[in-house]
Amino acid sequence: MKAIKAYIKDSFDELFHKVSWPTWKDLQSSAIVVSVASLIIALIIYLMDMSFSSLMRLVYSLV
Repeated sequence: MKAIKAYIKDSFDELFHKVSWPTWKDLQSSAIVVSVASLIIALIIYLMDMSFSSLMRLVYSLV
């Protein structure tokens, strides 16, 4: 039980005194970058899916 208390105390101390938390502006910038990257990746996957679907329709129509 003593080890658990020490672990919790050390974790609390590290979170509040040793971790450097980002500012609100940094968080907003990061969120925008992640959102834009996610949209670009989703668009690429959509285009790949549509082209593969068209290709498969062409192959099935020939058979």
